[in-house]
Amino acid sequence: MIEVFKTNVEHKVTADQIQSALQLQFPSSRINFDLEDCDRILRVEDHEVCIETIIEWMNTSGYRCEVLN
Repeated sequence: MIEVFKTNVEHKVTADQIQSALQLQFPSSRINFDLEDCDRILRVEDHEVCIETIIEWMNTSGYRCEVLN
């Protein structure tokens, strides 16, 4: 399963830090950003993705994050 999120992350350094932190919480997931996309995409791939936890973590960290439909 792949979940795609729209974020407001602008810089690669920030994306790398977020990716590392999320990877610690979800070690079996494949996580990456596409900052070249106009929606500054966060992709999370795993057999099960906890959407609410990812959105909550991002919001608590000061970033917008919503599921991209």
